[in-house]
Amino acid sequence: MSTRTSKILVVANRTALSAGLEEALTERVRRSACEFTLLVPLGRSPEAQRTAEEMALQLRAAGFEINGRSGDTDPMCAVIEEWNPAEYDEIIVSTLPAWKSRWMRSGLPQRIERHTGALVRHIEAREAPAAKTAAA
Repeated sequence: MSTRTSKILVVANRTALSAGLEEALTERVRRSACEFTLLVPLGRSPEAQRTAEEMALQLRAAGFEINGRSGDTDPMCAVIEEWNPAEYDEIIVSTLPAWKSRWMRSGLPQRIERHTGALVRHIEAREAPAAKTAAA
Protein backbone atom coordinates (compact mmCIF):
# COMPACT_ATOMS: atom_id res chain seq x y z
CA MET A 1 0.00 0.00 0.00
CA SER A 2 1.58 3.29 -1.07
CA THR A 3 0.82 6.57 0.55
CA ARG A 4 0.40 9.66 -1.55
CA THR A 5 2.92 12.45 -1.14
CA SER A 6 1.31 15.86 -0.60
CA LYS A 7 2.62 18.74 -2.70
CA ILE A 8 2.77 21.99 -0.78
CA LEU A 9 3.42 25.50 -2.06
CA VAL A 10 5.28 27.59 0.53
CA VAL A 11 5.14 31.36 0.04
CA ALA A 12 7.84 33.21 1.95
CA ASN A 13 10.45 35.90 1.61
CA ARG A 14 12.16 37.34 4.68
CA THR A 15 10.98 34.40 6.81
CA ALA A 16 11.99 31.66 4.33
CA LEU A 17 14.97 30.60 6.42
CA SER A 18 13.45 31.30 9.82
CA ALA A 19 13.29 28.78 12.64
CA GLY A 20 9.52 29.30 12.76
CA LEU A 21 8.99 28.18 9.18
CA GLU A 22 11.41 25.29 9.62
CA GLU A 23 9.40 24.13 12.67
CA ALA A 24 6.14 24.38 10.71
CA LEU A 25 7.55 22.35 7.81
CA THR A 26 8.89 19.74 10.23
CA GLU A 27 5.45 19.47 11.84
CA ARG A 28 3.81 19.13 8.42
CA VAL A 29 6.20 16.32 7.43
CA ARG A 30 5.37 14.49 10.67
CA ARG A 31 1.71 14.31 9.62
CA SER A 32 2.35 12.80 6.17
CA ALA A 33 4.88 12.56 3.38
CA CYS A 34 5.19 15.82 1.48
CA GLU A 35 7.25 17.76 -1.02
CA PHE A 36 7.54 21.53 -0.91
CA THR A 37 8.01 24.27 -3.47
CA LEU A 38 9.33 27.49 -1.97
CA LEU A 39 7.93 30.47 -3.88
CA VAL A 40 9.84 33.67 -3.14
CA PRO A 41 8.30 36.84 -4.63
CA LEU A 42 11.56 38.53 -5.62
CA GLY A 43 10.89 39.02 -9.33
CA ARG A 44 11.76 37.00 -12.37
CA SER A 45 15.43 37.88 -12.84
CA PRO A 46 18.10 35.18 -12.93
CA GLU A 47 19.46 36.64 -9.66
CA ALA A 48 16.04 36.30 -7.99
CA GLN A 49 15.81 32.68 -9.17
CA ARG A 50 19.31 31.96 -7.80
CA THR A 51 18.30 33.46 -4.45
CA ALA A 52 15.18 31.26 -4.28
CA GLU A 53 17.22 28.18 -5.20
CA GLU A 54 19.86 29.01 -2.57
CA MET A 55 17.15 29.38 0.08
CA ALA A 56 15.70 26.01 -0.94
CA LEU A 57 19.19 24.48 -0.84
CA GLN A 58 19.54 25.57 2.80
CA LEU A 59 16.15 24.03 3.60
CA ARG A 60 17.15 20.81 1.81
CA ALA A 61 20.25 20.74 4.03
CA ALA A 62 17.84 20.81 6.98
CA GLY A 63 16.20 17.65 5.60
CA PHE A 64 13.26 18.90 3.52
CA GLU A 65 12.35 17.80 0.01
CA ILE A 66 12.00 21.28 -1.48
CA ASN A 67 12.58 23.24 -4.68
CA GLY A 68 12.92 27.00 -4.95
CA ARG A 69 11.23 29.33 -7.42
CA SER A 70 11.12 33.08 -7.65
CA GLY A 71 7.95 34.81 -8.73
CA ASP A 72 6.40 38.20 -9.28
CA THR A 73 7.34 40.82 -6.68
CA ASP A 74 3.66 41.06 -5.74
CA PRO A 75 3.11 37.91 -3.64
CA MET A 76 -0.53 37.57 -4.71
CA CYS A 77 0.45 37.69 -8.40
CA ALA A 78 3.27 35.23 -7.74
CA VAL A 79 0.81 32.75 -6.20
CA ILE A 80 -1.76 33.22 -8.97
CA GLU A 81 0.91 32.51 -11.57
CA GLU A 82 2.25 29.43 -9.74
CA TRP A 83 -0.93 27.88 -8.29
CA ASN A 84 -2.31 24.84 -10.04
CA PRO A 85 -4.77 22.65 -8.09
CA ALA A 86 -3.62 19.62 -10.10
CA GLU A 87 -0.05 20.22 -8.91
CA TYR A 88 -0.44 21.40 -5.29
CA ASP A 89 -2.55 20.20 -2.38
CA GLU A 90 -2.18 23.16 -0.03
CA ILE A 91 -0.40 26.45 0.52
CA ILE A 92 1.64 27.64 3.49
CA VAL A 93 2.13 31.41 3.79
CA SER A 94 4.96 32.46 6.08
CA THR A 95 4.90 36.07 7.27
CA LEU A 96 6.59 38.34 9.74
CA PRO A 97 4.63 38.99 12.96
CA ALA A 98 1.29 40.68 12.16
CA TRP A 99 2.31 44.09 13.54
CA LYS A 100 5.30 44.16 11.18
CA SER A 101 3.95 42.34 8.12
CA ARG A 102 2.70 44.10 4.99
CA TRP A 103 1.43 40.72 3.82
CA MET A 104 -0.77 40.43 6.89
CA ARG A 105 -1.99 44.02 6.68
CA SER A 106 -3.11 43.28 3.11
CA GLY A 107 -4.85 40.05 4.22
CA LEU A 108 -2.64 37.96 1.92
CA PRO A 109 -3.40 34.51 3.38
CA GLN A 110 -7.16 35.12 3.22
CA ARG A 111 -6.95 36.59 -0.30
CA ILE A 112 -4.95 33.57 -1.50
CA GLU A 113 -7.51 31.22 0.05
CA ARG A 114 -10.42 33.07 -1.59
CA HIS A 115 -8.74 33.17 -5.00
CA THR A 116 -7.41 29.60 -5.11
CA GLY A 117 -9.94 27.71 -3.00
CA ALA A 118 -6.93 25.92 -1.49
CA LEU A 119 -6.28 25.00 2.09
CA VAL A 120 -4.06 27.89 3.22
CA ARG A 121 -2.08 27.70 6.45
CA HIS A 122 -0.52 30.84 7.87
CA ILE A 123 2.77 30.67 9.77
CA GLU A 124 3.94 33.72 11.68
CA ALA A 125 7.72 33.66 11.97
CA ARG A 126 10.49 36.05 12.79
CA GLU A 127 12.83 37.23 10.07
CA ALA A 128 15.73 34.88 9.43
CA PRO A 129 19.08 36.01 10.85
CA ALA A 130 21.08 37.97 8.25
CA ALA A 131 23.87 35.38 8.30
CA LYS A 132 21.44 32.72 7.07
CA THR A 133 19.98 34.66 4.16
CA ALA A 134 21.24 33.82 0.70
CA ALA A 135 21.31 37.38 -0.63
CA ALA A 136 20.79 40.88 0.68
